[in-house]
Amino acid sequence: MGGFFGVAAKEDCVFDLFFGTDYHSHLGTRRGGMAVYGENGFDRSIHNIENAPFRTKFDKDVQKMKGWMGIGCISDFEPQPLIVRSHHGTYAITTVSKINNTQEIVDTIFSNGNSHFLEMSGGDVNPTELVAAIINQKENLIDGIRYALELIEGSLTLMLMTPKGIYAARDKYGRTPVAIGKKEDAYCITFEDFAYRKLGYEDYKQLGSGEIDVVTADGVKTLIAPGKDMKICTFLWIYYGYASSSYEGVSVEQMRYRCGEKLAMRDDVKPDIVAGVPDSGTAHAIGYSNASGIPFSRPFIKYTPTWPRSFMPTIQSRRNMIAKMKLIPVHELIKDKRLLLIDDSIVRGTQLRETTEFLYESGAKEVHIRPACPPLVYGCKYLNFSRSTSEMDLITRRVIARLEGTEDVPEEILQQYTDPESEKYEQMIEEIRKELNFTSLRYNRLDDMLEAAGIPKENLCTYCWDGRE
Repeated sequence: MGGFFGVAAKEDCVFDLFFGTDYHSHLGTRRGGMAVYGENGFDRSIHNIENAPFRTKFDKDVQKMKGWMGIGCISDFEPQPLIVRSHHGTYAITTVSKINNTQEIVDTIFSNGNSHFLEMSGGDVNPTELVAAIINQKENLIDGIRYALELIEGSLTLMLMTPKGIYAARDKYGRTPVAIGKKEDAYCITFEDFAYRKLGYEDYKQLGSGEIDVVTADGVKTLIAPGKDMKICTFLWIYYGYASSSYEGVSVEQMRYRCGEKLAMRDDVKPDIVAGVPDSGTAHAIGYSNASGIPFSRPFIKYTPTWPRSFMPTIQSRRNMIAKMKLIPVHELIKDKRLLLIDDSIVRGTQLRETTEFLYESGAKEVHIRPACPPLVYGCKYLNFSRSTSEMDLITRRVIARLEGTEDVPEEILQQYTDPESEKYEQMIEEIRKELNFTSLRYNRLDDMLEAAGIPKENLCTYCWDGRE
């Protein structure tokens, strides 16, 4: 994933830019960057944040950087923002994107005369550099941005800063959000709307699908009106979004409470306590507890002062090790207890299996698992939810392959595994339960989860659960 924050002000903007970008640290783990424009032109700084927070890496830069416009980002993949010199002039650009047709686009650009792309480690083309190259195929920036939004298969949301203003463009299907805040003598652009409120900004507007605006210290101008189609990622509410965020007017925290309520309404187990896997399952668990009357408790605590996020290392075994080391059990709340545990989702299943094992080792009598979303049967095509190269990394697909005797399962059969009323779905759930050693396992249903979101299904992306685009 990734997040960004931009500021256009009449005074120096670096303070707001620094803290606004830092407020997106939950969305990325690999790179952080800021670019500003002021009296001395463009200035930029990028740091690796894999083993240290954004704020500590950029503390010295903030003392030196000056400018009345700036864009910053937290990235889970590529170094950015980039500063690009082209026939449009010099500009800085940052993106939140997933580009599925990279090679096709690269080949087209080469055929049009582009000479090279800089390789990142692993030989990948920097997606933000690729977006800049697409934009540069057109005679003006507006046409170039619109061309990039249309050409890219996957998703693309961006900010592009020129000496005259900051262009903000939301993905053509609105898969990721863009909000604009306003205060005296300044406007800001952000992925997370909560990020600007502590900095004195008020809500100004949200960009619609495919909308392109230009933002200056004097105001916001819509250059390309929003389209009608929207497919915003539902996982923003389930997991990615910060608790105090809201998207399309729907609070993340309240949606998670409603998810928990939906789980409780369909459940028949009677545990002693309800708990959430910290931190992403906590709000769902509170909703379950409130609806069921079963006490909410914290039988294990995440130790966060010095640990990076659990999925930061590239090696899966190390991610698992860090995740296990971060969770500290409270034995007095576990021993001889029947626990119902809610996590945001089950992807590979490794971490939740290890969590369950240490709960048993700490004396738990039963461990019932209730994921807050349906089984993930399809790898995400639209956001960098996971950098897995194969859908067989999903525990559902491994179990389905085992049940069907092949990894090459026809789509009509896969669809049966997404139907909570089908026999194949029940078989899959039972196999996952046994493999991960849960006392019982029951996922949230897609219809219940969508009702908790309160947004029409046609406006939500549910591909990872039902395979429907």
